[in-house]
Amino acid sequence: MTTIMEPTGSVATIEHPAGQPGERSGYWYEICRLAELEPEWGEAALVDGIQLAIFRLWDDRVVITANHDPRTGSAVMARGIVGTHQGIPTIASPLHKEAYSLETGECLSNPDLRLELYPSRVVDGTVQVAVADSAGTNS
Repeated sequence: MTTIMEPTGSVATIEHPAGQPGERSGYWYEICRLAELEPEWGEAALVDGIQLAIFRLWDDRVVITANHDPRTGSAVMARGIVGTHQGIPTIASPLHKEAYSLETGECLSNPDLRLELYPSRVVDGTVQVAVADSAGTNS
C-alpha cells in the first residue's frame, strides 16, 4: 500500500500489486501518475513504512529522497525549495536552508550531511520507487 500526501493536505492511499524485484535493489512500488505531480514541487509519500519526498523536475525527471531532514530528522523535505546550483538540481531544507544535490544527496554547505536518495523511474506514465523489501534486505 502506498500513501501520498495530496497538495490539499489530505492523504490518498494507492493500492498496488506486490512489488517486483528492482533492477538495483528492493522492490518497485507505484506512487502516482507523473501528470499528478507539479514541476519543481515536492510531495510526501509513505511507502512500505518509509517516508519519502517526491520531486518532479522541469525536464520530467523524478527524484525521490527521504522525507527526513538530515540535520534535524524532521519529516519536512517534501516542503523544501527546489532550485539549482551550477546546473545541478537541488532541494533546500525548509528548516535550516541547507541545499542538497538531487543527483548525489550531498549537502552543498556541510559535507557531514547527506540526503538519502531512492531509485526511481517512470513506467507508462506512472512514478515508481524501489525500496528494500519488508525483511529489510536488498534483492
